[in-house]
Amino acid sequence: MNVDYTGRQFDITPKIRKEVEAGLAKLVKIVGENCSSKVILTAEKQRRIAEITVTRRTKTLVGHGEATDVLVAIDEALGHIEKQALKLNTRKRDVKRAVKATWKREAPEPEPPVAVGAKGVTAVPVVVHKFPAKPKMTEAHLVRSQESVAIQPMTIEEAVKECEFRDRGVFIFRDKKGIVRVLHRRKDGKLELIEVP
Repeated sequence: MNVDYTGRQFDITPKIRKEVEAGLAKLVKIVGENCSSKVILTAEKQRRIAEITVTRRTKTLVGHGEATDVLVAIDEALGHIEKQALKLNTRKRDVKRAVKATWKREAPEPEPPVAVGAKGVTAVPVVVHKFPAKPKMTEAHLVRSQESVAIQPMTIEEAVKECEFRDRGVFIFRDKKGIVRVLHRRKDGKLELIEVP
C-alpha cells in the first residue's frame, strides 16, 4: 500500500510511521491491496489531529482522530476507517446475495422440434416459434370536455387570455373571419398557433 505522510507543525518520527503502517496492514486484509493512503498529522496547541484517507478503486474512506497523544489519535482514525470498510464490504455482500437469491428465471418449456427433410436419417430438427395472434393493446382513456372550445368568435389576444385562464394545453376557437384556429401549449411553455384549413 502506498502511504503519503504530511506533517503540519509536527515531525513524523519512525515510531509514528511504524504505528501507522501496522494499523494500515490490518486494513489491507479488509480493503485489499489495490489502494493508496494519505496520512496528515497536525499539532494545534495541546491537540494532536490525525486524518487518514484510504482510496480504493470506487470509494474513499476517511478517518479522523483527535486526542492529546498522537498515537491515540491515529488509532481513533484507523478505527473509523475500519468501521467504514466493514460496513462497505457487508453492504456489497448483502446486495450481491440478495440479487442472486431473487434471480430465478423460469425457462419456458421447450417446444418439440419439427423435423425437416425427406427421410428420418437426413431430417434436420427445427424449432418453431409462436407469436401471439393479437398484440396486447390498452384502450385509450377518453374524457369529453367542452372547456377547451370557445363558443363565440374571438381575437388571438382574447384566445390567449382565455387559454391562460382555463389552464388548458389545447384551446380551439374561431377568429372574427370564421377560421378555426388551435392554440397549443408546447413542453417549453410557449403557445403555438395552428390554423385549421
